[in-house]
Amino acid sequence: MMHFADSLTFSGRKVVAAWAALPFPALAGSSLPDILSAHQQDVPWKLLSSCREQKVSCCFAQSVVLRGICQDKPTSCLGQPQSPLHSCESPEQVLQQYFHTQFPGAFSTSHVLQQPCDTQPPFPKFFSPLLTRRGFLLDKAQGLSSAGVESIPVLAALQSSPVLHSLLAGLCRELRAPHARRWSSLSTAGLEQDDFQEALEELNSLAQCYETGLGADGSEDEADSD
Repeated sequence: MMHFADSLTFSGRKVVAAWAALPFPALAGSSLPDILSAHQQDVPWKLLSSCREQKVSCCFAQSVVLRGICQDKPTSCLGQPQSPLHSCESPEQVLQQYFHTQFPGAFSTSHVLQQPCDTQPPFPKFFSPLLTRRGFLLDKAQGLSSAGVESIPVLAALQSSPVLHSLLAGLCRELRAPHARRWSSLSTAGLEQDDFQEALEELNSLAQCYETGLGADGSEDEADSD
């Protein structure tokens, strides 16, 4: 995982954030272009890392894996103009086109696997009754309990993005704050104060690597106001 994260980082960056859609919000019978066309304003996956910022409008690099979505060539209704997503030849191309629109200029890789994520026991049963047995969304509940969901489509991503500025800067501020028990633990572990201060400076420098001219999606202003 460390080597994989390294492949997505450059310009002094060393950290990536994890994102996921579990399940991927796909209506039963819909194609991948249809699904993504409904999410032009915001991507249909959520940040798993502990950042206050949940919406990302740009990124530096990302790698995305999608499982459990039909790989048939997308089609559109006769007489309706095709969107750029519907004109793609494969699900991988659909994702790449979507990323090009959502994150222009970012380095993106994508992989599409036909096999969904198995949710048979002991997988936790926390699903909505709006899901079919295969994890696709329904317009209304069909009375199926969460235990009846046997598999789900899933999207997972690792992303190097400005949202990490607020996470790293916040961690740096927290560590700079006086804390008697922390100093006692550091001393017991044999860490000198000069070494600790050097590590803090490195962490602060790392946070600056994720700044952008846009204020890191607004997180920079929030960080300065704390």
